[in-house]
Amino acid sequence: MAGSRQSKSNGRPAARGSEAYDRKLEVILRQAAAVFRARGYHQASIRDIARATGISLAGLYYYFSSKEDLLYLIQRHAFETILSAARAGIEGIESPEERLRALVRLHLHFFLEHPNEMKVLTHEEEWLSKERARAVRAIKRSYYRLCFEQVEALCRERGLAGLSTRLAVLSLFGMMNWIYTWYNPKIDPDATTCADVMAGIFLDGILARQPASEPTIPAEGAGRMAANGHRSDLRRPGSRATRPSQRGAAARPKRRRKRHSINPATLNCEFKIRRRPLSWQPR
Repeated sequence: MAGSRQSKSNGRPAARGSEAYDRKLEVILRQAAAVFRARGYHQASIRDIARATGISLAGLYYYFSSKEDLLYLIQRHAFETILSAARAGIEGIESPEERLRALVRLHLHFFLEHPNEMKVLTHEEEWLSKERARAVRAIKRSYYRLCFEQVEALCRERGLAGLSTRLAVLSLFGMMNWIYTWYNPKIDPDATTCADVMAGIFLDGILARQPASEPTIPAEGAGRMAANGHRSDLRRPGSRATRPSQRGAAARPKRRRKRHSINPATLNCEFKIRRRPLSWQPR
């Protein structure tokens, strides 16, 4: 690749900011992500990355200053790439539902095409300095906000009420982000099919909610309203309002309930209750 070799005319690497420089850096980031995934961030060394890329140590340090700087570049490049692709992918799509489907497809395509980067993004962020971690989180928030806005637009269009947009969006990301841990191309469908299934699960779930213009009161809720002095037309089967009239029918003899005598001696018992914390409770 022309962009991955030093210029033959002057013997110098590509100038920073040039297209050749960006292509070379992208190759280094992908190879470094594979090394970090295989060995872990702390176990991997720059020499391991030099062997994987075929670039000398001096050549690598032209593109980054330290191993932490390399980790930061991997994360920033990945999130900037997927954010840029998502914005371009939904441009011109009028329907919020179709925009969400497009976002899911783009997300899964990127994740399945970059499994090494995805593991690094998921497990190695904590090793970044505070300043660099803030910079990465700012890009992640922009991506989250893009998806959040599409769900809110869908709620407005369909008149959905009571839906927590934050909960819905984070649930969607939770479903998508862990695909790299179980996806097997030998038995699982391609990224587009997986995306269609996941988008269907998500959209069918939130679109099944009752629109705001048609609120319903469950039977038990109506019973509580009646108990609190609110009028309710709902009656349980067998109540006086639904029981058929018995006028003119032969009077039925009332059955007398049998009273059982209670022996005080049988109540002389002592129960000991031992309280144990639940398994999920912190001890």
